[in-house]
Amino acid sequence: MPCSFPTVNAFTALPAPARRLRGLALAALLAWPGAPALAVDTNGQSAMAQAGAWNGTMRAYASKSLNSDSALGMAALPMNGPGVEQFINADTLMSPGSIMKVLTTYAALEILGPNYTWDTDFLTNGDMSDSTLNGNLYVRFGGDPKLTFERLWSTLRELRDMGITRVNGDLILDGSYFQIDGGFPPFHDNGSNPHAPFLVEPSAYLTNLNLSQLEVRSDERGTRAWSTPNLAEVVIDNQVVASAEGPCPGRGSFIWTPVFHSDQSVTVSVKGTLPKGCRTTRYLSLQSHERYSASMIRSLLAEMGVEISGINSVGSTPENAKLVMRTTSPDLVTMVRDINKWSSNVMARQLLLGIGAEKRTAADNDDRVTGIRAIYSWLEDKGINTTGMVIDNGAGLTRHGRISARQGVDILRNAWNSRYSADLMASMPLIAMDGTMARRLRNTGMKGEGRIKTGYLENVRSIAGFTRDQNNTTWAVVGMVNHNPAWNGQAVLDRILYSLHHKPPVPTTLSQSAGQSENRILQ
Repeated sequence: MPCSFPTVNAFTALPAPARRLRGLALAALLAWPGAPALAVDTNGQSAMAQAGAWNGTMRAYASKSLNSDSALGMAALPMNGPGVEQFINADTLMSPGSIMKVLTTYAALEILGPNYTWDTDFLTNGDMSDSTLNGNLYVRFGGDPKLTFERLWSTLRELRDMGITRVNGDLILDGSYFQIDGGFPPFHDNGSNPHAPFLVEPSAYLTNLNLSQLEVRSDERGTRAWSTPNLAEVVIDNQVVASAEGPCPGRGSFIWTPVFHSDQSVTVSVKGTLPKGCRTTRYLSLQSHERYSASMIRSLLAEMGVEISGINSVGSTPENAKLVMRTTSPDLVTMVRDINKWSSNVMARQLLLGIGAEKRTAADNDDRVTGIRAIYSWLEDKGINTTGMVIDNGAGLTRHGRISARQGVDILRNAWNSRYSADLMASMPLIAMDGTMARRLRNTGMKGEGRIKTGYLENVRSIAGFTRDQNNTTWAVVGMVNHNPAWNGQAVLDRILYSLHHKPPVPTTLSQSAGQSENRILQ
């Protein structure tokens, strides 16, 4: 199974045997009788004993589902109402997967500030004469995590609006904003697609997430293929056959095969059958950051009628270069929402580098290392224990990252009291509504009752965020399953969220009778 973070199609993307195993796990989950109902303490039962019943049932369910007593690490704390703190293997350091993004984004909100933005400047060392810019056009990047195709189009359009139709010079990209010493720790993916979007690495030259959107549409003319952005170096060999109108097939029905050439161009062949009126789309990262960005800028200018006479290259911007245009990113809050809702690895990694660039000293030469150091220092200033914690790249796309459930929930408890708590919470996927939680815990009475960041790696499933119980108490919760295989892990973590909502571990008669809500169907 390819190693990736969750998408709304994560279940359907599994092979049939895996889906059957997942189905068996859910069936077992549905058959679970649930925690005993909490009753009035007329027999002298203590609050801790009642809460212990919740803990015991969670342990038993996890142990049975995963065939292990140590595969689950969990911590849950009530934030604003009655409840008893819950811990299962909470001090065990575990691989967190993508929930590490919660730490990175929360740190960025406090270290950089929610209104932090990134600038990308277009400059020249020449002069404008009539419709010609005589000189080089420099692009000085500023580490923007999401410099999109649309924003570049809008900015470059200004050059055409100035009356310029020709740049008599070179296109030179300046990526000196980040300092990287020796590259990044490798992530060895177990999948078969090294060009997948989730594997894109950060770069000062990053534009449009370094992705080509490849599409094929079928109509009465047959099939037609195109890519966005329209790059001269990317050619689609369309071998898709049009068929009569019918149900549109899934993405897995098509085979996309890139072939790389010595001149750094790439031909992507696509095979399959596509009914009339349907289209299929694939996102691939096919070029280096520098080549992709230069090609896209040149292509956009050409579409506007602006020709660059010289070559593409990389280099430093001269000190006397004059600013021609600038694009400023949306604020950090907007970036944080994109990162956490859709679990963007490259944006989270770019954000970590951005923290490092801001906190760099004269002695520093690697913004990833500096960013990690800044986050550790920030955590320690808050009194959060960082012993054994490994941040690695800020996205969780790593085999080396480690955190304990107790450390994670302490971070969430701190975030709850942060002046930027609303910004962080609003960035997390809503249960059964959007982001990576859109299809989880549907038809359970929990729609919108929690904001949960998910994590998904080979042999790793995880959750982190805030969920509200039936008494309107909000719980901070972190759960991690590290197990081979981890297919049952999602069911275990969903049971924790479900039980925290319907059967919270509280010391009073606030819960419903056993079975009243525990037997609702999870879909």
